[in-house]
Order: sequence, then C-alpha cells, then structure tokens
Amino acid sequence: MLSFVDCAKKGTPSGGPRDTIPPVIVRSVPENYNTNFTGNEIEIRFDEYIKLKDLNKELIISPPMKFTPVITPLSTSKTLKIKLLDTLKPNTTYSFNFGKSIVDNNEGNEFEYFKYIFSTGSYIDSLKISGKVKDAQLVAPEIPTTVMLYEATETFNDSLVYSEKPTYITVTKDSTGTFELTNLKEGKYLLLALKEKNNDYIFQPQNDKIGFVKQLISVPSDSTYSLTLFKEVPDYKLARPSQLGKNHIAFGYEGRADSLSIELLSQVPEDYVSTVFKDEKKDTLHYWFKPALETDSLTFKVTNRNKIDTTTIRLRELYKDSLNISAVKAGVLKLKDTFKLRANTPLVSFDAEKIQVMAKDSSLVHATIKLNKKFNWAEVFFPKQEDQSYSIQLQPGALTDFFEKSNDTLQFNVNTKLSSEYGTLSLTLVNVNRFPIIVQLVDSKYNVVSKEYLSENKTVFFDELSPDKYFLRIIYDDNDNGRWDSGNFLSRIEPEKIIYYPKQIEVRGNWSLNETFTLK
Repeated sequence: MLSFVDCAKKGTPSGGPRDTIPPVIVRSVPENYNTNFTGNEIEIRFDEYIKLKDLNKELIISPPMKFTPVITPLSTSKTLKIKLLDTLKPNTTYSFNFGKSIVDNNEGNEFEYFKYIFSTGSYIDSLKISGKVKDAQLVAPEIPTTVMLYEATETFNDSLVYSEKPTYITVTKDSTGTFELTNLKEGKYLLLALKEKNNDYIFQPQNDKIGFVKQLISVPSDSTYSLTLFKEVPDYKLARPSQLGKNHIAFGYEGRADSLSIELLSQVPEDYVSTVFKDEKKDTLHYWFKPALETDSLTFKVTNRNKIDTTTIRLRELYKDSLNISAVKAGVLKLKDTFKLRANTPLVSFDAEKIQVMAKDSSLVHATIKLNKKFNWAEVFFPKQEDQSYSIQLQPGALTDFFEKSNDTLQFNVNTKLSSEYGTLSLTLVNVNRFPIIVQLVDSKYNVVSKEYLSENKTVFFDELSPDKYFLRIIYDDNDNGRWDSGNFLSRIEPEKIIYYPKQIEVRGNWSLNETFTLK
C-alpha cells in the first residue's frame, strides 16, 4: 500500500498537444471544378466537425446571385451544404470564396480562402486580372472594398452600375488594397471599385465611394490596374424648406451652392425685410424675416447659377426665437486664433465699448470686433500672450440682433499655453511638377489642422502645433479654385490628385521638425 501511495502524483491531465490543423475536405459532391453543372445542391464533407463564422461578411459569390443560397450548418456538422435558389446562367463559371468563414469546431482553426468552383458550361474559365485600390483622400483604403467587372455586351451602358449587379466581384485582401479577380472569361469589361454602405454591389452615389478605370479593359491582360476611390459631390438639389420658428425658414440643399440666392415672390407689407446666413455645419441657409405675417404661405424663387426652383411653404403658428449667444470655441486658444461668438438669430450690430477683454491681472486688453455675416459670428480680435488667461465680457447691449434684441451680461473665459508646449514643422518640397498646390497637415481623423496655398515653390512653415501624430499631404489644385475637387463616374472625371508624405509625422512639445517631401 505504501508503494502505491508513493507512486501517485497530483496534477491536471494535459490532454496532449493543441490541435492547430485546419479542417480537411474528404469529398465534394459534385467535385470541385465540376463542369456542365445542372443541379441545385452541393455538399462538401470534412474530416472533423466544422462551423461557419461571419459567413455573411466573408463569403463572396461571383458572379453575384439574385437570390442568396442557403448555406448550412447553422451550428456544427461535418458537412457543408449549399442549396442554390437562383437560376444559373448558361456557360458561366461560378466561384464561392468562403474567405475565413470555415473553422473547426474545437479550436477554431481557419480553413482559409477555400474556393468552390463550378461551370454550367463545358470548361472552367481561368483568366484573371489584378491590381490595387487607393483612396483619393485617405492614406490607405478602407477594407473590405469591392472590386467588380461589368461585361461590355451589346446592351451594356454606364447606367447599369446604378441598377444591376456586376458580372464578377471580389474584395481587397487587406489595407494594401490589392485585389485579384479570377475565373474570368475572355471579353471586354468595365472595371470598378466600390466602398459600399449597403453591400448590394450597386452604386449608390449618396452613400458609396467609387473608383474606375476610364477605358474598358480587355481580358486576358498583362496589365496591373489602379483604381482611386472617391465620394462624388451630388448635383445641386434644393430640399423642401422647413419653418423652424415664427420668423425663421431653413432652406436645405445638396451639392455645391456657391451662388445660392433666395427671392420672395409673395406679396408682403412695405416694411418687410429679410436676411440670410449659412449654417456652419450643415448644407442649409437660414432665412429670417420680419414682421411676422398673417398669410398662410410664402412662395420663393431659389436660384443657384442656372438652376431655378420655385417653392411654397405653409406657415405655422410657432414661437418667436429669442437671442442666444455662445462661444464657437472656448477653453484653450492658440496665439493666432480668433475668439468667435455665434448667435442663433441674425446679428446686425455691436457696441465695441460694451465688449471688454481682461487679462488675469485685471488689465484691459485692446480688442477689435467684426461681424461675420456669412456664418453669423461676432469675431473678437485681441493680442494674446503665452500662458495667460483672458475673460471676454459682454455688457448688456453689446450685440444686437435682427429683431432689435440685445444680450444680457455674458462672460467667457479662455487661456493660452506656453509656446514650448507646441511644436513647429518646416517643410521643403521637391519634384512638385505643377502649381498651384495646397499643402495640408491633417490629424489621425483627417481633420485639416493647418494648410497653405502655394502658387510657387517655397518652404512651408507650420507653427503652434499641438503634440500629436499628423499626416502631411499635397493637393494638385488643377482648376485653381483653392479646394480639393472630387470626381464623377459618368463624366469619367477623376478626383484631383492627393499625395501623402510616406510616413506619419509625430510632433512633440518644444520640438522643431525639418522635413523634405520628395514627390514621385
């Protein structure tokens, strides 16, 4: 008995080495790469229990089917079954790419990028093309991005991308944007890339980004293709106006509206006046009028360049808006920043003597005031010193609005930091092949932090940069309008070219960076 006790050891059974081998296919019915396919069911048997993970996201069927096949198991099984619900096209090669959706039940080992391929004709199409997708405005394209081919048959036209699914599809493999379309048949095709919101393989300009090759491509081809994604700017379109207050109507719109004007067509009293300002965040013009009208409706003519709309809005009994003033940006100001106040009703005048800026030692700082009528801001300019606190005080009557109402006593507090808490960047540009260009520094969310417009080559200097990581890019402003312009698919207009500095730039406090940007 004592000898048996001595032999015993406490512990937990190890269970042997961990299974790292993915599932293995034992048999497929019909066999993979089958020709003259006529059935509607496929069975793929494995040597162990498998399950399907993220199938809706991973599975790519090319050509896409109108009715999604039923694919099981829903839980676990040794057999993967595909039941086809669509009528298959004749003489067509179909590819089911399962991505990383097939895993074993116990350890989750992935059977990566398994393809089941069959043809309804007498042979398997085996041609392929490859390339890369870029994003016009981002360092790397979002993944996954769909790449698609439309066969250029006799009935093909560009408008099909808005209503019909493509002939072949695939997705980009990773953030490098590389793609490969396989099992293609010989012919001419339109090559597109879509970053979709609905994942329906149909281009919806309101939501999707698109990239394209201008000319039809021929398959087979030895070329490697490059597609640049961009979001189209929609054509100008006036939305239905809405009454937001007793004397306030909002005119929303889509697209660019650089010359939008509003003219009242209805009969109104002689003392009727109106004013307009633009919403700082939304594509909306705010139309204000006085006095309040007893009429049931107002009719307007809204003009933007050569586009004219006539619209009627029914008036409701709403409350009159009262003046409300707030800071556009409070807290920390940089030395070159302007302090701005926004109002909900149109500002028409100010009394500079009733607006005071006071430093933390209670000394008065000379300030000048200006009204920004475009966005309805009161802008307060004053010299700032580093590591200082300021109080902006508005006495009653400092600002007066369109309805002759003025503010009560208001106070806003801001402060500045030491210059040593910021960094600077000096940039030398090499191989710029044309001007003008826009040089932009953007944060990790692609918000523009600082920019400079260049008509000729010179050193660019950015100062007062908060410690952070930034992207640096230049825009070739080919139409010389001071902004980046997107493209248009139907017109085959590509977006203006943006080139990123090859690495992210880290700015630290009290650092001065000197960088050379050599363009390729």
